[in-house]
Amino acid sequence: MEIILLKDVDKVGDKFQTITVKNGFGLNYLIPQKLAVVANSSNKKRLAEMVRREEAHAEKMLDEYQELADKLQHIVLKIGAKAGTSGKIFGSVTNVQIAQALKDQEGIEVERRKISLDEEVKQIGTYAADLNLHKSIDAKINFEVIQE
Repeated sequence: MEIILLKDVDKVGDKFQTITVKNGFGLNYLIPQKLAVVANSSNKKRLAEMVRREEAHAEKMLDEYQELADKLQHIVLKIGAKAGTSGKIFGSVTNVQIAQALKDQEGIEVERRKISLDEEVKQIGTYAADLNLHKSIDAKINFEVIQE
């Protein structure tokens, strides 16, 4: 079954991508969850209009994303973690915890999928994460893992 994705779906595809999936997955999950539509001729014609509108909206948001990127460069988030005496934390710090700390400490909501870590965070210390705010705007955010 050929479908057009309306949202990014992990391990399936990106927004507005036309892909082929198994019938059951498309009919029972993607379409009822409003994640995709059937790729028939009328929906393919609407796809160009949807892409154009989305790009226009993204261009309007470009200035806001740039402001946000500039603001994030000067912020150091503090993330608490339980750690042993040697400074090794139990578990690791993930993009979910960074997104939550950003929301709690600065009031800025960033989708967790837009945050990527260069390395696994398993020690107390200072690290940096990459934020992909827009195709052309990437930001770095510094965070410090402290012992709770």
